[in-house]
Amino acid sequence: MHARDITLPDRYTRRRRISGEALLSARKSDFHDLVALRGVGMRFRDRRVLHDISLSVRPGEILTLIGPNGAGKTTLARIVLGLLKPTQGSVRRAEGLTVGYVPQRLSIDPVLPMSVARLMSLPRPVAQEAARRSLAEVGAEHLLDREVQTLSGGETQRVLLARALIREPALLVLDEPTQNVDYAGQADLYELIRRIRDRHGCGVMLVSHDLHVVMAATDSVLCLNGHVCCAGTPEAVSEHPEYQALFGAQGSRSVAVYRHDHAHAHTLSGEVAPLEDGCGHDHGHMHEHGPDGGRGDA
Repeated sequence: MHARDITLPDRYTRRRRISGEALLSARKSDFHDLVALRGVGMRFRDRRVLHDISLSVRPGEILTLIGPNGAGKTTLARIVLGLLKPTQGSVRRAEGLTVGYVPQRLSIDPVLPMSVARLMSLPRPVAQEAARRSLAEVGAEHLLDREVQTLSGGETQRVLLARALIREPALLVLDEPTQNVDYAGQADLYELIRRIRDRHGCGVMLVSHDLHVVMAATDSVLCLNGHVCCAGTPEAVSEHPEYQALFGAQGSRSVAVYRHDHAHAHTLSGEVAPLEDGCGHDHGHMHEHGPDGGRGDA
C-alpha cells in the first residue's frame, strides 16, 4: 500500500472531515490508506526507540500491535496520532481524517470528583444527548451520572471508547484497551470493538500488552520490539522465529497468538452471564504445558 492521501468520491468532498459511515459506503477503489508510515524512526536524545517502521491502516481493517514492555508501542501510537513527529521516515494521513483515541491510562485526581457526563465533554463541550447516544452504543448509558472514580476497569474502558466515538472517527487508535480489565471481560470488549468497526466502517489500530492473545476480528498483527520483528495474520506471526524468540525456548512452546472466541457474555464488571438465547459456540482456548506435561487452560 502506498503512502498517499486518500481521494474520496465527489459525493464526499463537501464534507470537511471523513466519517466512518462515508468510508463504509464508498467503494474500495475510491480510496487507499487512512494512515501510512514508511521507514519511521524515533530517537529521544541519544536513545533510539523505533527504527524503520512501516505500516498502514485501511478503512474497516483491524491492525493489532503487540510487543514486550519497552518495545515502543505507545510511542508508535502517538506518532500515528500526530502527537509526536518522527526523527526519520514519513507519515501520511488522509486529508481531513478524524481520529478517535482511547489512552492507555486515565489519571483523575480523587479529590476532584468528575462525572462521566463531564468527562465526555472534555476537552470540548458535548451535548448531553450526543454523550448519551455514544454511551448507549457501548452499553454504558446508565453510567452517565456516575463518578468516574467509582467505575470498574471494564466500565472505564467503555466510557473512554464512547468518548472517542463522539467525533465519528474514521480511525480508532486504542492503546491497551483491555488494561485493568480482568481476563473474563476482555473478550466482550474485543467483541464490542468488532461491532463498532462493522457499524462505522472505521479502521482500528489496537495496541496490546498481551503477546499471545489477539481479538478474533484482527486482520493482521505487527510484532514490535523497537523494529518490526514480524507481521501477518495471527497464525503466521505465532510461527515466526523472531516472535518465538521474545519468549525464549520454553515460553515459545507454551504460548502463541490465538483468536479468543467464547460462548458466554460478561457484565461491565467482568462477571460471567449467559447469552440471551441460551446458546453458544465453542471456546477458543490457549493451553499451557507444565513441567509434567499436563495441560492447563490459561
